Amino acid sequence: MSSHLKVSGTKIVDGDGKEIVLRGAGLGGWMNMENFISGYPGCEFQIRTALTEVVGPIKSEFFFDKFLEYFFQEEDAKFFKSLGLNCIRLPFNYRHFEDDLNPRVLKEEGFKHLDRVIDLCAQQGIYTILDLHAAAGGQNTDWHCDAGTHIANFWLHKDFQDRTIWLWKELAKHYVNNKWIAGYNPLNEPTDPTHTAVIKFYDQVHDAIRSIDTDHVIFFDGNTFASDFSHFGDVHKKWQNTAYSIHDYSGYGFPASQEDYVSSDEQRRRMKKSYQRKREWMDQHGLCVWNGEWGPVYARKQYDGLATDAINERRYKVLKDQLAIYNQDHLSWSIWLYKDIGFQGMVYVSQETPYTVLLKDFLAKKHRLAVDAWGADTAQVQHIYQPLIDHITKEIPQENQNLYPFPVWKLSDRVGRLSRSILVTEYLVKEWAEHFRGKSEVELDEIAKSFKFENCLHRDGLNRILMDNAQAWSSI
Repeated sequence: MSSHLKVSGTKIVDGDGKEIVLRGAGLGGWMNMENFISGYPGCEFQIRTALTEVVGPIKSEFFFDKFLEYFFQEEDAKFFKSLGLNCIRLPFNYRHFEDDLNPRVLKEEGFKHLDRVIDLCAQQGIYTILDLHAAAGGQNTDWHCDAGTHIANFWLHKDFQDRTIWLWKELAKHYVNNKWIAGYNPLNEPTDPTHTAVIKFYDQVHDAIRSIDTDHVIFFDGNTFASDFSHFGDVHKKWQNTAYSIHDYSGYGFPASQEDYVSSDEQRRRMKKSYQRKREWMDQHGLCVWNGEWGPVYARKQYDGLATDAINERRYKVLKDQLAIYNQDHLSWSIWLYKDIGFQGMVYVSQETPYTVLLKDFLAKKHRLAVDAWGADTAQVQHIYQPLIDHITKEIPQENQNLYPFPVWKLSDRVGRLSRSILVTEYLVKEWAEHFRGKSEVELDEIAKSFKFENCLHRDGLNRILMDNAQAWSSI
């Protein structure tokens, strides 16, 4: 690798000025664990604390370290490359590098697995993008910033922002010369209710990174879950070598969709309109766009029964139609996600592994209670929460019902997040951890091995679409 990738106008190019279209996936659920990906309730900090209480700090640390080790190894990188993909987005949690009770003291051990996976990818000719998915204080209103609340306190306390700038300077020092890193994604899916604090923060973190590293691309997410650049104005003129990230999930790819996707002209029109709206500011200013997250979720036979295959064929239609739109624009993208326990991943943990056998009944309970916000199917519990939704709708004036981050969160979404995904999950955390009581290190190692590539199944329909698309690109 002779040089870093660069932004040139609307394109990402290599050192020779040749356009490089990044096509890949996010390694979600790894260095930033997520409930629906890894099979636990609530937030990562909650289950780490609970497991420590049940098995002790030594065994707990052993289990999570083995989980990180097995989740992505050489076999994963080789398989990823075999599909014709060339980039992996690496979400990580600030807690790997800094403790809240010991702020601004770098935990060097945080680099252990991040360095390992970056190197494994480089050996296969795969670029990586470093994605701060969970920042101190929580930069958004959802579970995946690991804050345990729906209040994005990152925007309310300057020190959280200053600590994040400090962290990015440390990361830039460590990775400044690594040319296989395509760039830095400083903040995943911010939800700044003022729409201006995020721009000020981006300005500061840009300058901090550039004081150390002038070569790596910086990928800035739009506000409100990477969907809104409407307040960015002309600030791009101050930033160098910068691309702008949308997250282009289509509602047609989720259980809550109001209609089955049949790839009609009207459905494709709506899909494209939503995508074009997200990138409108970049197109107006001739800027580079990167789609950092997108993709449907999939039905599972243990929950969806005989309808599973038909549902998933419709989801593959969504996938193909989105790819067709992206290909027209030579768009770089990172599908969500590479590996999980069976909901969205390109590969997923087999139902016969020690982890899924151990937690089979608990995972079914979690699904029935719809406590994971992502792609929740509320059919079995909607009758419980609907009276609360009706109560708020009746008692609160219409003009006060649409609280930020509306319209991404509608009133019913907010009730679900606060009641199911925060409140009910608090009561499930210990129940999850108790499954591990009395386990030896040998047993914990076997449970963690469930996430090894050899113990995973492949979502062949999804992978075939991605591989065919990559092959079509290589022939252009």
